[in-house]
Amino acid sequence: MALSPSALAHHLLLGAGVSVGAGVVFGANVVVHDDTEIGDGCFIQDGAVLGKAPALSPSSTAKRGELPPLRLGAGCVVSTGAIVYRGVSMGPGCVIGDLASVRERCVLGQRVVVGRGTCVENDTTIGDFTKIQSNAYITAYMTIEDHVFVAPCVQTTNDNFMGRTEKRHELIRGATIRRGARIGGGVVLCPGIEIGREAFIAAGAVVTKDAPAGKVLMGVPAHVVRDVPAEELLENQ
Repeated sequence: MALSPSALAHHLLLGAGVSVGAGVVFGANVVVHDDTEIGDGCFIQDGAVLGKAPALSPSSTAKRGELPPLRLGAGCVVSTGAIVYRGVSMGPGCVIGDLASVRERCVLGQRVVVGRGTCVENDTTIGDFTKIQSNAYITAYMTIEDHVFVAPCVQTTNDNFMGRTEKRHELIRGATIRRGARIGGGVVLCPGIEIGREAFIAAGAVVTKDAPAGKVLMGVPAHVVRDVPAEELLENQ
Protein backbone atom coordinates (compact mmCIF):
# COMPACT_ATOMS: atom_id res chain seq x y z
CA MET A 1 0.00 0.00 0.00
CA ALA A 2 1.44 3.36 -1.03
CA LEU A 3 -0.61 6.49 -0.40
CA SER A 4 0.43 10.03 -1.09
CA PRO A 5 -0.36 12.53 1.70
CA SER A 6 -3.00 14.19 -0.51
CA ALA A 7 -4.94 10.91 -0.67
CA LEU A 8 -5.30 10.69 3.11
CA ALA A 9 -8.35 12.40 4.60
CA HIS A 10 -8.91 13.47 8.19
CA HIS A 11 -9.52 10.63 10.64
CA LEU A 12 -9.05 7.82 8.14
CA LEU A 13 -8.84 4.43 9.89
CA LEU A 14 -7.24 1.57 7.96
CA GLY A 15 -7.27 -1.94 9.44
CA ALA A 16 -4.57 -4.56 9.14
CA GLY A 17 -3.81 -5.93 5.72
CA VAL A 18 -5.80 -3.33 3.79
CA SER A 19 -4.80 -2.98 0.12
CA VAL A 20 -5.32 0.39 -1.58
CA GLY A 21 -4.83 0.88 -5.33
CA ALA A 22 -3.44 3.87 -7.17
CA GLY A 23 -5.38 7.13 -7.18
CA VAL A 24 -7.84 6.22 -4.42
CA VAL A 25 -9.47 9.21 -2.71
CA PHE A 26 -10.87 9.07 0.82
CA GLY A 27 -13.28 11.50 2.46
CA ALA A 28 -13.25 12.30 6.17
CA ASN A 29 -13.97 9.78 8.94
CA VAL A 30 -13.76 6.69 6.74
CA VAL A 31 -13.30 3.28 8.39
CA VAL A 32 -11.75 0.45 6.37
CA HIS A 33 -11.71 -2.90 8.18
CA ASP A 34 -9.04 -5.58 7.98
CA ASP A 35 -8.03 -7.15 4.66
CA THR A 36 -10.26 -4.96 2.46
CA GLU A 37 -9.05 -4.62 -1.13
CA ILE A 38 -9.73 -1.27 -2.83
CA GLY A 39 -9.05 -1.06 -6.56
CA ASP A 40 -7.47 1.79 -8.48
CA GLY A 41 -9.30 5.08 -8.73
CA CYS A 42 -12.00 4.41 -6.14
CA PHE A 43 -13.66 7.29 -4.28
CA ILE A 44 -14.65 6.53 -0.69
CA GLN A 45 -16.71 9.43 0.61
CA ASP A 46 -17.16 10.85 4.12
CA GLY A 47 -18.17 8.46 6.87
CA ALA A 48 -18.24 5.32 4.73
CA VAL A 49 -17.50 1.98 6.38
CA LEU A 50 -15.85 -0.79 4.34
CA GLY A 51 -15.42 -4.44 5.28
CA LYS A 52 -17.67 -4.42 8.35
CA ALA A 53 -18.34 -7.87 9.83
CA PRO A 54 -22.03 -8.72 10.38
CA ALA A 55 -23.48 -8.94 13.88
CA LEU A 56 -26.19 -11.62 13.63
CA SER A 57 -29.03 -12.24 16.04
CA PRO A 58 -29.56 -15.82 17.29
CA SER A 59 -32.66 -16.15 15.10
CA SER A 60 -31.04 -14.79 11.93
CA THR A 61 -31.32 -16.98 8.83
CA ALA A 62 -28.04 -15.61 7.46
CA LYS A 63 -25.17 -18.06 7.08
CA ARG A 64 -22.38 -18.13 9.65
CA GLY A 65 -18.70 -18.74 9.06
CA GLU A 66 -15.56 -17.02 7.88
CA LEU A 67 -15.93 -14.33 5.24
CA PRO A 68 -13.44 -13.40 2.53
CA PRO A 69 -12.27 -9.79 2.36
CA LEU A 70 -14.37 -7.06 0.81
CA ARG A 71 -13.14 -6.43 -2.73
CA LEU A 72 -13.85 -3.22 -4.66
CA GLY A 73 -13.09 -3.12 -8.37
CA ALA A 74 -11.45 -0.15 -10.04
CA GLY A 75 -13.35 3.12 -10.12
CA CYS A 76 -16.00 2.26 -7.55
CA VAL A 77 -17.70 5.00 -5.52
CA VAL A 78 -18.93 4.37 -1.99
CA SER A 79 -20.88 7.46 -0.99
CA THR A 80 -21.35 9.28 2.30
CA GLY A 81 -22.42 7.11 5.22
CA ALA A 82 -22.70 3.92 3.18
CA ILE A 83 -21.71 0.53 4.65
CA VAL A 84 -20.32 -2.32 2.55
CA TYR A 85 -19.78 -5.53 4.50
CA ARG A 86 -16.96 -8.02 4.51
CA GLY A 87 -17.43 -10.79 1.95
CA VAL A 88 -18.85 -8.49 -0.75
CA SER A 89 -17.36 -8.45 -4.25
CA MET A 90 -17.95 -5.34 -6.38
CA GLY A 91 -17.05 -5.12 -10.06
CA PRO A 92 -15.49 -2.03 -11.61
CA GLY A 93 -17.42 1.22 -11.72
CA CYS A 94 -20.08 0.42 -9.12
CA VAL A 95 -21.74 3.26 -7.21
CA ILE A 96 -23.15 2.79 -3.71
CA GLY A 97 -25.33 5.77 -2.75
CA ASP A 98 -25.43 7.78 0.45
CA LEU A 99 -26.54 5.77 3.52
CA ALA A 100 -26.97 2.57 1.49
CA SER A 101 -25.82 -0.81 2.77
CA VAL A 102 -24.63 -3.97 1.02
CA ARG A 103 -24.50 -7.07 3.21
CA GLU A 104 -22.08 -10.00 3.30
CA ARG A 105 -21.57 -12.43 0.40
CA CYS A 106 -23.25 -10.15 -2.13
CA VAL A 107 -21.75 -10.08 -5.61
CA LEU A 108 -22.18 -6.97 -7.77
CA GLY A 109 -21.18 -6.92 -11.42
CA GLN A 110 -19.70 -3.99 -13.25
CA ARG A 111 -21.28 -0.52 -13.08
CA VAL A 112 -24.06 -1.52 -10.71
CA VAL A 113 -25.82 1.42 -9.04
CA VAL A 114 -27.34 1.06 -5.57
CA GLY A 115 -29.30 4.20 -4.73
CA ARG A 116 -29.46 6.34 -1.62
CA GLY A 117 -30.81 4.56 1.45
CA THR A 118 -31.20 1.22 -0.32
CA CYS A 119 -30.50 -1.97 1.62
CA VAL A 120 -29.12 -5.00 -0.22
CA GLU A 121 -29.27 -7.99 2.10
CA ASN A 122 -26.89 -10.94 2.29
CA ASP A 123 -26.24 -13.57 -0.40
CA THR A 124 -27.70 -11.57 -3.26
CA THR A 125 -26.23 -11.37 -6.76
CA ILE A 126 -26.69 -8.29 -8.97
CA GLY A 127 -25.68 -8.35 -12.63
CA ASP A 128 -23.83 -5.85 -14.79
CA PHE A 129 -25.34 -2.40 -15.47
CA THR A 130 -28.28 -2.94 -13.12
CA LYS A 131 -29.70 0.17 -11.42
CA ILE A 132 -31.47 0.03 -8.07
CA GLN A 133 -32.87 3.41 -7.09
CA SER A 134 -33.35 5.08 -3.71
CA ASN A 135 -34.94 3.45 -0.66
CA ALA A 136 -35.46 0.02 -2.20
CA TYR A 137 -35.25 -3.09 -0.03
CA ILE A 138 -33.47 -5.98 -1.73
CA THR A 139 -33.94 -9.01 0.47
CA ALA A 140 -31.48 -11.84 1.09
CA TYR A 141 -31.06 -14.70 -1.38
CA MET A 142 -32.09 -12.82 -4.52
CA THR A 143 -30.72 -13.07 -8.04
CA ILE A 144 -30.92 -9.94 -10.19
CA GLU A 145 -29.49 -10.26 -13.69
CA ASP A 146 -27.93 -7.71 -16.06
CA HIS A 147 -29.56 -4.44 -17.18
CA VAL A 148 -32.38 -4.63 -14.63
CA PHE A 149 -34.05 -1.40 -13.46
CA VAL A 150 -35.51 -1.25 -9.94
CA ALA A 151 -37.41 1.97 -9.17
CA PRO A 152 -37.54 3.74 -5.80
CA CYS A 153 -39.19 2.12 -2.77
CA VAL A 154 -39.49 -1.36 -4.27
CA GLN A 155 -39.92 -3.98 -1.53
CA THR A 156 -38.86 -7.60 -1.89
CA THR A 157 -39.53 -10.53 0.45
CA ASN A 158 -38.15 -14.03 1.00
CA ASP A 159 -40.17 -15.65 3.82
CA ASN A 160 -43.78 -16.75 3.34
CA PHE A 161 -44.00 -17.63 7.06
CA MET A 162 -42.74 -14.25 8.34
CA GLY A 163 -40.53 -15.76 11.01
CA ARG A 164 -42.89 -18.52 12.20
CA THR A 165 -42.16 -22.28 12.12
CA GLU A 166 -38.88 -24.08 11.52
CA LYS A 167 -40.08 -25.12 8.06
CA ARG A 168 -39.31 -21.66 6.76
CA HIS A 169 -35.54 -22.15 6.95
CA GLU A 170 -35.54 -24.60 4.04
CA LEU A 171 -37.91 -22.47 1.96
CA ILE A 172 -36.50 -18.96 2.31
CA ARG A 173 -35.77 -17.56 -1.13
CA GLY A 174 -35.96 -14.12 -2.65
CA ALA A 175 -37.20 -13.26 -6.11
CA THR A 176 -35.25 -13.83 -9.32
CA ILE A 177 -35.31 -10.90 -11.74
CA ARG A 178 -34.18 -11.80 -15.24
CA ARG A 179 -32.19 -9.69 -17.69
CA GLY A 180 -33.69 -6.40 -18.77
CA ALA A 181 -36.74 -6.52 -16.50
CA ARG A 182 -38.07 -3.25 -15.07
CA ILE A 183 -39.71 -2.96 -11.67
CA GLY A 184 -41.81 0.18 -11.06
CA GLY A 185 -41.97 2.40 -8.00
CA GLY A 186 -43.41 0.88 -4.84
CA VAL A 187 -43.79 -2.63 -6.27
CA VAL A 188 -43.87 -5.56 -3.83
CA LEU A 189 -42.31 -8.85 -4.93
CA CYS A 190 -43.40 -11.93 -2.95
CA PRO A 191 -40.94 -14.72 -2.02
CA GLY A 192 -39.51 -17.06 -4.61
CA ILE A 193 -41.17 -15.63 -7.71
CA GLU A 194 -39.45 -15.08 -11.05
CA ILE A 195 -39.73 -11.91 -13.12
CA GLY A 196 -39.08 -12.91 -16.74
CA ARG A 197 -36.66 -11.28 -19.16
CA GLU A 198 -37.76 -7.80 -20.27
CA ALA A 199 -40.93 -7.92 -18.14
CA PHE A 200 -42.31 -4.56 -16.99
CA ILE A 201 -44.01 -4.36 -13.58
CA ALA A 202 -46.10 -1.21 -13.23
CA ALA A 203 -45.85 1.03 -10.16
CA GLY A 204 -47.64 -0.16 -7.05
CA ALA A 205 -48.20 -3.74 -8.22
CA VAL A 206 -48.02 -6.70 -5.84
CA VAL A 207 -46.47 -9.64 -7.66
CA THR A 208 -47.58 -12.96 -6.15
CA LYS A 209 -46.59 -15.35 -8.95
CA ASP A 210 -44.11 -15.59 -11.79
CA ALA A 211 -44.23 -12.78 -14.36
CA PRO A 212 -43.89 -13.92 -17.99
CA ALA A 213 -41.04 -12.60 -20.10
CA GLY A 214 -41.77 -9.56 -22.26
CA LYS A 215 -45.12 -8.73 -20.65
CA VAL A 216 -46.47 -5.67 -18.85
CA LEU A 217 -48.08 -6.48 -15.50
CA MET A 218 -50.05 -4.22 -13.20
CA GLY A 219 -52.48 -4.39 -10.30
CA VAL A 220 -53.01 -6.12 -6.96
CA PRO A 221 -52.37 -8.94 -7.47
CA ALA A 222 -50.35 -8.22 -10.61
CA HIS A 223 -51.73 -9.55 -13.89
CA VAL A 224 -50.66 -9.36 -17.54
CA VAL A 225 -52.18 -6.48 -19.49
CA ARG A 226 -50.13 -6.40 -22.74
CA ASP A 227 -46.78 -6.99 -24.36
CA VAL A 228 -43.79 -4.75 -23.76
CA PRO A 229 -43.48 -2.55 -26.89
CA ALA A 230 -40.76 -3.75 -29.25
CA GLU A 231 -39.01 -0.36 -29.25
CA GLU A 232 -38.42 -0.68 -25.48
CA LEU A 233 -36.59 -4.01 -25.65
CA LEU A 234 -32.85 -4.01 -24.96
CA GLU A 235 -32.09 -5.47 -28.37
CA ASN A 236 -33.60 -2.37 -29.99
CA GLN A 237 -31.80 0.23 -27.87
